[in-house]
Amino acid sequence: MDNLDIIIIKSLIERALSEDIGAGDITTNALIPDSMNTTATMTAKADGIVAGLDVARAVFDFLSPLIKWNPRVKDGDKISNGELLVEMSGPFRALLTGERLALNFLQRMSGIATMTALFVDQVAESGTKILDTRKTVPGMRLLDKYAVKAGGGENHRIGLYDMVLIKDNHIKVAGGITKAVAQIRSQVLPEIKIEVETTNMSEVLEALQMKADIIMLDNMSNEMMKECVGVINHQAKVEASGNMNLQRVKEVAATGVDYISIGALTHSVTALDISMNIKLD
Repeated sequence: MDNLDIIIIKSLIERALSEDIGAGDITTNALIPDSMNTTATMTAKADGIVAGLDVARAVFDFLSPLIKWNPRVKDGDKISNGELLVEMSGPFRALLTGERLALNFLQRMSGIATMTALFVDQVAESGTKILDTRKTVPGMRLLDKYAVKAGGGENHRIGLYDMVLIKDNHIKVAGGITKAVAQIRSQVLPEIKIEVETTNMSEVLEALQMKADIIMLDNMSNEMMKECVGVINHQAKVEASGNMNLQRVKEVAATGVDYISIGALTHSVTALDISMNIKLD
């Protein structure tokens, strides 16, 4: 997820434009001649990390191939309130019609990147990595996870297909961690990582005995996590999850976990304030 494949997200942009424009932008089309050109800028209205510039550009490219796009920053850059992000020029109608959708993508993705960077900064002195989760907007997961990377975080599994994560309900139906891991290991390719969710020391020991690649410490106290990390002793990677926030994450990292997964990066994001201004000649 270091780079965005615009072809992959093309269908998302098409659906979003269809939702917003429908049969046409009746206000813009009634007021602005089809032949009229203009210039526009996008400007940060808050400090943060920018992400989603190529997605915003793709919105305008879909509306008109004549729009010229001149970015002053790149995804992952720190930006300041008042900083110029992009200069554009081209058909007035396309710039005005695409404004809201382009900003919706750019503001949300920049908000995710900005929130991620705050968490990453908190654990910068440790070796702990900040992970996202599957708590993303349906249909926008690739954008959400790309934004996490832009903010300095790492991606957990993209979906249910690229990694095994045995959670409490899986354990119940299988009859325990041992049976669940054994059954799955007999059916998946060796290169597929297996992670097991645990809630107490007994479960950690069972996951360790089954040679899980990653052991998740779910909703544990900091003291219990530190004890579990000591018992695991690098025999598996360790992920902390549950009730993570900026006030706590530094202490969690100090327990020695390898990863901290944080759903709030994507499910509770605050959009970064970015404005678009169209010049009237």
